[in-house]
Amino acid sequence: MSMKIAVTYDKEQNLKPLDEAEIIGVIDEEKKVVEQYENPAYNVSKEATMGIILDLGVDAIIVKNKFLCPGSYMMSYGRLKYIPTEYNTLQEVLNNLEEVKKKIAEELPEEMYAEAYEP
Repeated sequence: MSMKIAVTYDKEQNLKPLDEAEIIGVIDEEKKVVEQYENPAYNVSKEATMGIILDLGVDAIIVKNKFLCPGSYMMSYGRLKYIPTEYNTLQEVLNNLEEVKKKIAEELPEEMYAEAYEP
């Protein structure tokens, strides 16, 4: 089944947490394209960015540690699947998409989205 996968990055196409992403990309496997949307919630909040991503009707989102927060995770839980990755750029993700997709999950371990509390 071909999916639409959200990926958040900056103008240099480095993967970024939701609130630091200037661009929201949607990898459309069927059309073999990446649709790019300017993120109006850039520098606002992770929740605001997640709201936009959910409105785009994607199936999954590519995440790294701390890309989400508890709020954005709860908003998307059950509505999106999550694809944790070690890659750092959009191009790396695209070049290795089949391998990346093997990590797809319904939920994430809490340490991936928990807020980091400084002692």
